[in-house]
Amino acid sequence: MDTQTIYRRRWGILSVLVISLLAIVLDNTILNVGLKTIAEPHVGLGASQSQLEWAINSYTLVFAGLLFTFGVVGDRIGRKRMLMIGLVLFGLGSVLSAFSRSPEQLIFARAAMGLGGAAVMPQTLSIISNVFEPQERAKAIGIWASAVGIGVAIGPVLGGVLLAHFWWGSIFLVNVPVTIIGAILVATLVPESRNPERVGIDYLGVLLSIAGLVLVVYGIVQGGDGDSWGSFAVLGPLFGGLAVLGLFAWHELRSSHPALDVRLFRDRRLSASAGAIALVFFGMGGVYFFTSFYTQDVLGYSPVDAGLLTVPFAVGQLLASPRSAALVRRYGAKLAGTGGMLVMAVALAGYVLLGTTSPVWLLGLLFFIQGAGIGVAMPAATSAVMDVLPREKAGAGSALTNTSRQVGVALGTAVLGSILAQAYHTSLSPTLGQLPATARGAAGSSIEATQAVAARLGSAGHFLLGPANDAFVSAMHVTTLVAAAISLAGALVVLRWMPGKPRLTEADPVDIVPVEAAPAEATLEPVPVLAPVPALEATAAQGIDPIDALDVWQENPSARAPRGE
Repeated sequence: MDTQTIYRRRWGILSVLVISLLAIVLDNTILNVGLKTIAEPHVGLGASQSQLEWAINSYTLVFAGLLFTFGVVGDRIGRKRMLMIGLVLFGLGSVLSAFSRSPEQLIFARAAMGLGGAAVMPQTLSIISNVFEPQERAKAIGIWASAVGIGVAIGPVLGGVLLAHFWWGSIFLVNVPVTIIGAILVATLVPESRNPERVGIDYLGVLLSIAGLVLVVYGIVQGGDGDSWGSFAVLGPLFGGLAVLGLFAWHELRSSHPALDVRLFRDRRLSASAGAIALVFFGMGGVYFFTSFYTQDVLGYSPVDAGLLTVPFAVGQLLASPRSAALVRRYGAKLAGTGGMLVMAVALAGYVLLGTTSPVWLLGLLFFIQGAGIGVAMPAATSAVMDVLPREKAGAGSALTNTSRQVGVALGTAVLGSILAQAYHTSLSPTLGQLPATARGAAGSSIEATQAVAARLGSAGHFLLGPANDAFVSAMHVTTLVAAAISLAGALVVLRWMPGKPRLTEADPVDIVPVEAAPAEATLEPVPVLAPVPALEATAAQGIDPIDALDVWQENPSARAPRGE
């Protein structure tokens, strides 16, 4: 496909990439509304809270561990080809998840889906960076990020409708037609691109990263599942995982083709942006986990109603994401990113206002505020990461942002889920003392388990329901305050380390060289166009309006390149 054809089709190509991304996002948002159903013993799989956490984290850990490698593989064998492979793998994993017969099978099937997701996600963003020029790239990334908001809006509602009419596995089967349509459109419209450099694949690094993350998350989940935080069952995996991750970092520094180039973190803007992405999704992953149970178990809403309640979250994100690029251009990445993180922290702290009888509009308002904060922070941080790296490293950059995202979700679900479980059990302990000793452990593991025990006891178990709701709300308050504190820490990281908007002066010349004009209509004379070279690209990456940079260039004749050079 020639350059002019790609230029004309660039927005159509972006639409295809958004559809491909939508398949990944839909799965995660649909699963959130289906957690309660999967936990029910007769309707679903009877999964415990820790098994539900693993159903989420088996996907996210495989996803995070392979993102960077699959980004490099896409750079090597062709991003279009890798995108199609990923869509097919994701569709097959969805079928396996839909027909799982036990929580353990679901956990492994979700890991298989993570393989496909890891192949899809980095290719979408790296193709955007190769199709769009820097002047339009921020806008394209903003639209790309809006797909997350679309998925957040559609996923829970679609999941609720499917659960109301079909069995729980239907929430995974819905991915299949999306992946099929996406693969056909990719084959038809998307151009092939690759990195001309032939780089190797760091298999040892991939294994170390996945093993380290799995051990850390396993230790955290064990702590929330009832084991003492000082026991070897918790501290052994936790410190063992940290040691493996340390070995991973040491190995990556010495590898000629690292799975994750840790040297990239020497750039303060990239480090701060990646950290902000991780902390945003740390809070988001935990909140989505506990609000699913709050809306259905405490407030008593159906899966459809619970899905509809998340729409304000998507609306906030959809309204804010397209405007993030303009905020970065006007105020700089530091202020835009800090503002988004602070808005999210306020929303997270606001969840302490929710109780067992709270009006539904309050939950919707908090969802909207949180979504708007994410909508501002995410595109700004993503653009900053992508603009730091050259085009040929686009796969590495997109993989880095998405690795940060998935690690944040995995750790958020594990850490905040464990805090929720511990706080819930502690708050409910006085009531559990009225149960037989054999039933106390099961009843105290989660609100879903408590309600199951109460149902088995019949009228004699009704005394559990009120205290269980109160205990869950109390545990939710503790959990969300922790999430708010972490989001506030993210805002401080961005404020301290992400560079602000630079100011150009006449002493800072900007080089411009002429290139071929864009295709013109047959009735018009071709008009020469000046295109930015790396110096101007750097100003755009820092949030400076290219028009401002051109004004400086016009006032500095010595900075101009003679025509033809």
